[in-house]
Amino acid sequence: MRKLLNLSVAALLLAGGVYLYAEDEHEEHEHHASSFVAKPMSKQEKATVLLYQKECGACHFAYQPEFLPKRSWDKTMNSLNNHFGTDATLDPSDHKTIQNYLVSHASKNDRMTGMGGEIAMRISETPNFKHEHREIPKKMVTQADVKSFANCASCHTKAASGSYREREIRIPNYGSWE
Repeated sequence: MRKLLNLSVAALLLAGGVYLYAEDEHEEHEHHASSFVAKPMSKQEKATVLLYQKECGACHFAYQPEFLPKRSWDKTMNSLNNHFGTDATLDPSDHKTIQNYLVSHASKNDRMTGMGGEIAMRISETPNFKHEHREIPKKMVTQADVKSFANCASCHTKAASGSYREREIRIPNYGSWE
């Protein structure tokens, strides 16, 4: 009887795992950035992420590094004196720490960021971003509660933790995106 019960529990767990895997595979347009996802990090890594979120997140959403390739982060970090019209210059030590974090966690996936020879300076310029947001009417983005595609957290309710699943999208004044 005990063996039968153990086999039944194992079958249920396996079936549940297959169902969850199939559900995740079904959501083909979803993305999960890993940098901020809860996973074991050293104290130094935690301190680096907090520094990045504090310094960059003080003015805008602290984007997950996986959204741009190394070349883009290098160019961004090397032009902070004119960062989209603002002087965002950092203390040299903080600059080096943040730049190292961004380039070491940058995207290696050309589908996400590939732009031929061009260097993307905005995540919204990448082919993957354009593809994922192609169906969104301009009026939903330009409204006062969103303002632009740069404001990820206004619609992606779990963007700060690195989750961009479609079922978690709530567009202000419009509701769920499904």
